[in-house]
Amino acid sequence: MDVLWSSDGSQTVREVLAEMPPQRNLAYTTVMTVLSNLHRKGMVAREPAGRAYSYRPTLTREGAAAASLREILDASGNPQSVLLHFAETASEEESTVLRDALDRRASPS
Repeated sequence: MDVLWSSDGSQTVREVLAEMPPQRNLAYTTVMTVLSNLHRKGMVAREPAGRAYSYRPTLTREGAAAASLREILDASGNPQSVLLHFAETASEEESTVLRDALDRRASPS
C-alpha cells in the first residue's frame, strides 16, 4: 500500500515490485497475490492494463487506518472499554484533535 500511496497514478504489479525495497526480495506472484487480496477487500481498485491490471488505492492512508481501527473496535466485543483504554494513553495533542472533531460532529451545520 505504501508504494501505491506514494504513486501519482495507478501501477501494475511489475511497477509495484520495482518500487519495493530490494531487501524484501519478493516474487512477482507474491505481489500479485497481495494486490488481488487488497482488491477483494476493496482497498484497491484495478483496471486492465494490457495483459495485466493496474492498481490504485481506494482509501487514503488515514482512511485505511481508520477502517482498521473500526475493525478492531467491532471485533473487540467491548468497544467502549477499548476506547476508554485508548483515551487514557492519548497525548494532549491527540486528545485535543479528538475533542475538536467531536465538537464539530455535535454542532449543527
